Parts: sequence; structure tokens; C-alpha cells
Amino acid sequence: MARKTHVQTTINGEQTEFLCHPHQSLSEVLRDELHMTGTKEGCTTGDCGACSVLLDGRLVCGCLVLAIEAEDTEITTIEGMASGEKLHPLQQKFLEHAALQCGICTPGFLIAAKALLEHNPDPTEHEVRYWLSGNLCRCTGYDKIVAAVLDAAQSMGGDTR
Repeated sequence: MARKTHVQTTINGEQTEFLCHPHQSLSEVLRDELHMTGTKEGCTTGDCGACSVLLDGRLVCGCLVLAIEAEDTEITTIEGMASGEKLHPLQQKFLEHAALQCGICTPGFLIAAKALLEHNPDPTEHEVRYWLSGNLCRCTGYDKIVAAVLDAAQSMGGDTR
């Protein structure tokens, strides 16, 4: 068995160190080694978006990124969206619009929506649907998710924090 590699990174604003095998994905390390289970595992092939995280501000599927590639990067996971007990506006709007059901896809949608609003704080419905097209949901039918993102964009008024 290959030796574990030491990785230093920043996760949700905190300096973090971990050991991982060269073949372990970022989502595996987040969940299994760092116990950050908000990032979900769906397909493990990059097709569902459930494991979406931001890596240096770029939306990626955690299942497709090797954990050793996280060296000296900044990672944002779903655990980093809320500020203490205060939900991020996207999280609040998902609740208000009932844009979640079983919860497996929700963290990935929220991270993807956060990336969208950081890129474009005033998206059209078409842009929201396009940006979230890498995320699959088997429960909600997408309309409530899109409505929640559009409402969050309007309420945030360009403040994407």
C-alpha cells in the first residue's frame, strides 16, 4: 500500500492539514478523514454534482479531484456557507422555497449557486438553469431550486458573501 501524503490547505477559511493516500479523492478525504459530511457522495464519476466544492473559487466535483491536489489551495464546502447560526441567503431561500427534499443534492446545488452568484450576481433564469445543469436532483423537479436562486440573487443585491 502506498504511503500517505501530507497535505496543507485552507478549508472554509481555516488552515487544515491531513494525510491521504495518493488515490483518494477530495470528497473521500472531506467525508472520511475530516468528517465534513455535508459534501455528499453520489455517483463518484462527476455526473451528479452532489460533491461540488469550490477549489480556489472554481466549482469542481470533489470526486474528480485528488485530495493531494488540494495542497496550498482554498476550499469552500457547504459547511463554510453559513456564518455560525446565520444561514447564507441561498440556504435561507432554499428553505423558504422548499427547494430541497431528501437533501442528497442540496449541498452541491448550494455550492454551485454560490459560485454562480459570485460570478454573476444578477443571473437570468436561463443562466441559473445552465449553471446548475451539472447538478442532478431526483426529488424536486428543479423549478423550486431555480426560484430560490433567483430570489436569493435579488435579495442579496450583489452581496455574494
